[in-house]
Amino acid sequence: MPILNVTVGAMRSLSLTQEISHMLSEATSTILGKDPKVTAIAVGYINPEDWIVAGSSLSVQGRASFQLEIKVTDETNTKDEKARYIEAVFNGFNRILGSIHEESYIHVHDVRAASYGYGGQTQEYRYHHR
Repeated sequence: MPILNVTVGAMRSLSLTQEISHMLSEATSTILGKDPKVTAIAVGYINPEDWIVAGSSLSVQGRASFQLEIKVTDETNTKDEKARYIEAVFNGFNRILGSIHEESYIHVHDVRAASYGYGGQTQEYRYHHR
């Protein structure tokens, strides 16, 4: 039941959104073991002229970038799984966008089960009542 919020330094397009969401859903399912039926992905875009890295825009640098924040229930993934996920997602964005700036970020938030949920129920509640 993770929520993924991704911002991409690229021009918005439906096909790009679909390609990004497919890659993220696949990696989140296969590497982190999350059920795609309860995975939510929000994709936002920033014009590459407005994304500044090291003092100049992505458009000037001829690069692309992204930042991803994913929330997962604490203690449901190992350090190794998260490391593999970060590598796979970075590589996935590089395949999709090409010429990814190294200053692209992925943050896996481990959220306490009693503080996180969906459908009006915490993950802690779901764990004890499954």
